[in-house]
Amino acid sequence: MDGAGGGRGAPEAGPYGKEGNRATKKETRAAAVAALRPRYAEDLARGTERFFEPRRTDCPWCGSARLEGRLRTTDLFQHKPGRFALDRCLDCGHVFQNPRLNPVGLEFYYRDFYDGLGERDIGGLFAGRRRAYVKRAESLRPFAQAPGNWLDVGTGHGHFCEAARAVFPGTLFDGLDLSAGVELAERAGRVARGIRGGFVERVAELADGYDVVSMFHYLEHSTDPRGELRAAHRALRPGGHLLIEVPDPESRFARLLGRWWLPWLQPQHLHFVPVANLRRELSGLGFTVVAEEHAGPHDPVDLLGAVWLLLNAVAPPDDLPWLAPPPGRLRRLLRTAVLLAGVPALLAATVLDRLLVKPLAGRGRLANAYRVLARRD
Repeated sequence: MDGAGGGRGAPEAGPYGKEGNRATKKETRAAAVAALRPRYAEDLARGTERFFEPRRTDCPWCGSARLEGRLRTTDLFQHKPGRFALDRCLDCGHVFQNPRLNPVGLEFYYRDFYDGLGERDIGGLFAGRRRAYVKRAESLRPFAQAPGNWLDVGTGHGHFCEAARAVFPGTLFDGLDLSAGVELAERAGRVARGIRGGFVERVAELADGYDVVSMFHYLEHSTDPRGELRAAHRALRPGGHLLIEVPDPESRFARLLGRWWLPWLQPQHLHFVPVANLRRELSGLGFTVVAEEHAGPHDPVDLLGAVWLLLNAVAPPDDLPWLAPPPGRLRRLLRTAVLLAGVPALLAATVLDRLLVKPLAGRGRLANAYRVLARRD
């Protein structure tokens, strides 16, 4: 949600009456947190072990048993309880969550991140990335001048589709997502059609229906990346294009920053596919890779994100329904003090990200993401 509302001059009715009596945002959030607390307490009373599948002893991409521990971390974003591990295949380089969250675990850790308690913040964050969305759309221009229709898989609230219309004004954009955000996107007019559900499950009704399918930072969330790629092949018309952008597990910052590297995004990101693996898979499915980019998709937030995650680990957010008990005055003051002390580090990290790292992102594997464009043969 982007904060749209009624007329600015008129008093607004809120949960406690008109403007004079209206609850502040802080009070409204506190009430929402209190309402959610019993459910989270019930979920966590049974422990977090039930959220995981059995640990794998082989690579889900190539089947090799030669695995090494890549990362051990906690939830540095929502601070929900639990510990998470990423393993790396020594043969193909695939990085994957192991043990992986099961459906119950995925529901628990996604809850109140993109919707519910976190919907407004995440919606605002995505809405502010218009320039990046336009650049993503422009990457198709040398290969397809005027696609008739486009399916954005994992569209969220549809902000990419809204921005991409400036690049392709004659293109019809549909969005697909598991969350209710896609229905909001259709109501807001950001997508022509909002399709709610899993791509693999819904692809039969979408077969041979699109000139372009995009997956921007979507595959890493999938439990079966190969199945998603097969679904994309099925949804595209012959000659159509598949546009993929994902975190690059071979980025130097992934090793330098360890658990503080923002794109690890545990526990949500389940698979990290090296670009060579993705190219081979696409070729085997009947695609021709026509472009590969590293500098363009790089998001200059590696150092800033690491500092922010560290500050939040030292002083977690004020009040969250899965953390008990609610914070007292001392803890709130401590968080304020930590954040204020961290401002110089945040500013320095921002400057380094933008002025030093970004110009070099296309060299030496400094980019934190890559983009591949493939044509269905």
